[in-house]
Amino acid sequence: MAAEEDVAAGKGNGNGALCLHSYWRSSAAYRVRIGLNLKGLKYDIAPVHLVRGGGEQHAPGFAELNPQELVPVLQHGYRNLRQSLAILEYLDEMWPEPPLLPATARDRARVRALAQVVACEIHPLNNLRVLQYLEHDWGVPQPEREVWVKHWIDGGFRALESLLADNPSTGEFCEGDQPTIADCCLVPQVYNARRFGVDMAAYPVIARIERRCLELPAFDAARPERQPDAPATT
Repeated sequence: MAAEEDVAAGKGNGNGALCLHSYWRSSAAYRVRIGLNLKGLKYDIAPVHLVRGGGEQHAPGFAELNPQELVPVLQHGYRNLRQSLAILEYLDEMWPEPPLLPATARDRARVRALAQVVACEIHPLNNLRVLQYLEHDWGVPQPEREVWVKHWIDGGFRALESLLADNPSTGEFCEGDQPTIADCCLVPQVYNARRFGVDMAAYPVIARIERRCLELPAFDAARPERQPDAPATT
C-alpha cells in the first residue's frame, strides 16, 4: 500500500510521471484525456498516428507496449495501463478527488452501465479497424460505411437517450450534478456522431449534457482539435 501511495504522490519509479499514448481523433483516448483533466493531473502526450504509414499502432515498438495495437495506453511510472474504462477507474482509485464514480453501489452500477453503452455497444462497431476492414477486405464504399456508422450510433443513442431521460438520477450530467466516467464516454461519442452527420436534434438530453460538459475546462481542453497532434485545420 505504501508503494501505491508513493507512486500516486509522484515519489515512485519515474517520479510517477504520466504519459498518454493518444491519437487526436481517437474517442477512447479522448475519454482518458477528459478523466486526467478532471483529476487535475499533469501528463505528457505521446502521439500515435493511427493512419499514417499504415498506422503507427502496428509498429513493433508500440505493439510491444500494447499487443492489441490500440490507443490509449497510459504509462504511469513503470506501469502500462490499457483500455479506457480500466484507465479511468485506475485514475479514480489512485486520485479519489474529485470522484469519477458516485458514492453508492447502485449509482456506480448505473454510471458504469451508461459508460458501457458507449464503450462496449456503440464504439466497437464504428472504430477505425472495423471501418478499415469494411473498406479493404469487403470493398464497402464510403457512403455505405457512413450508413453503417450512423445506424449503430443512432441505435445506441436511442437507448441512451431513454436511459437518461427517464431516470430521476440524471442531472446536469449523466448522473447528478458532477461529471462521471459516463460523461467521459458520452462527449467523445457525440463528437463522432456529429462527424458522421448524425442528427443530434433527436437526442435532446444527450445534446444538453454534452453542452454542459463542454462548458468545463477539463472537457474543453480534451477536445480533439486542441491536441498537439491535431492537423492545423480539422
